[in-house]
Amino acid sequence: MTTSPNATRCSATARRRGAALVAASASFLLPLAAAAPALAAPPAPHPPSSSHTPSAPGGPSAHPGGTPSGKPSGTPADGKGRPPKQPPVKMSEVGGELLGRPGVQVLRGPGAPELPKDLSGDAWLIADAETGEVLAAKNAHWRLAPASTLKMLFADTLLPKFPKEQRHKVVPADLEGMGEGSSQVGLKEDSTYTVEELWLGVFLRSGNDAVHVLSAMNGGVQQTVRDMQAHAEELQANDTHVVTPDGYDADGQVSSAYDLTLFARSGLQKQDFRKYCSTATAQFPGEERKDGKRETFGIQNTNRLLTGQGVPFYKGIAGVKNGSTTNAGNTFTGVAQHGDHKLLVTVMNPETKEPNEVYKEAAHLLDWGFEATGHVKPVGTLVAPLNAPGKDGGKAGGQSGDKAQASVAGSSGSGGGGMWTAVGITGASVVALAAAAYVVHRRWPLPDLAKRRGGRS
Repeated sequence: MTTSPNATRCSATARRRGAALVAASASFLLPLAAAAPALAAPPAPHPPSSSHTPSAPGGPSAHPGGTPSGKPSGTPADGKGRPPKQPPVKMSEVGGELLGRPGVQVLRGPGAPELPKDLSGDAWLIADAETGEVLAAKNAHWRLAPASTLKMLFADTLLPKFPKEQRHKVVPADLEGMGEGSSQVGLKEDSTYTVEELWLGVFLRSGNDAVHVLSAMNGGVQQTVRDMQAHAEELQANDTHVVTPDGYDADGQVSSAYDLTLFARSGLQKQDFRKYCSTATAQFPGEERKDGKRETFGIQNTNRLLTGQGVPFYKGIAGVKNGSTTNAGNTFTGVAQHGDHKLLVTVMNPETKEPNEVYKEAAHLLDWGFEATGHVKPVGTLVAPLNAPGKDGGKAGGQSGDKAQASVAGSSGSGGGGMWTAVGITGASVVALAAAAYVVHRRWPLPDLAKRRGGRS
């Protein structure tokens, strides 16, 4: 099996921007260390996303409780790592009962905008990065191939283990076992790199060579896979099964939009994680030569909302990670800040095969989320890690679904069951969600992710 490179191909076509929003394109990324100071200048933001009115309900469902092969619901059914055609009718309820339902879940209140039309991702989620409130989601717990977005878990697991000044000389064994067609930053055998340089290779170029070297420093690939799995379980990312540390397609390797968002949220608590994932460009050391000379070459982040390549730079974007493989399609998790609001978005495998579609759909969801904040009730919450003080359990915020009254408003007609569900929620459930969100907010504050220029927000 051959995967495509993790970076999605650039398109010369960019969305047109509304003139009324040009003056608002002042958000900038958080300051970076001198080792990687270069950032892309943000162009004007794109126009607000369009929306549509849901139609009649419907859509096929998957086998209840599992696939025909007897594997857990949502896991690859064909033995080649490819996802099933439809999400299970019932999935994990971590974070809330509504998040375990197939189709789109949203609780629009007065003044809430309609969701963007033509969202084609197999699964997606938009959430408040600080409170953990999930504003809307589709197939949040569908277990799908994650591609290089799994590197967020890799980084969150290994970043604390090695000081960034530590140096490591690459030996041939460090680079063994990389999958065919893997994206690489260009590490050379018998050359020495700092840990910080290796992490820049992971985050900017999605370098599987850098992942394998850091894994070798951690005791090997299998030890790193065990560490990542244990950390996923600690984060209550129960949809995730780790087979490779770099996200390369492998039979049984799955995650979900919910879990990928948990990984991003956990990683963003770490200063170095925030710095690396928001770095647009950097100079990377080349091969060490016998004459002692060592040149550098430029590398650029594969997150196109951060660099503005092929799609417009997204105002306030500050990371996190993209991916692309044969079985996963294109995947992306991003974080952005407008004013005091910080949102996380994850999109997995858009069915619309336009260039850079995963970034376009993520940008539409972010636009919607910033407009909808304060006008929607959460459909669930991002749970805290098991070791978090005052943790409220594996269904934190999930009691909403126990007393929710659901009415199907219609179907989008797109894949994954296509249900657009408007849910009426009881007063007791709203209180439960609000209380859970407050607890998580106290534990998970984030520093400013976007730096303002000229005093504008």
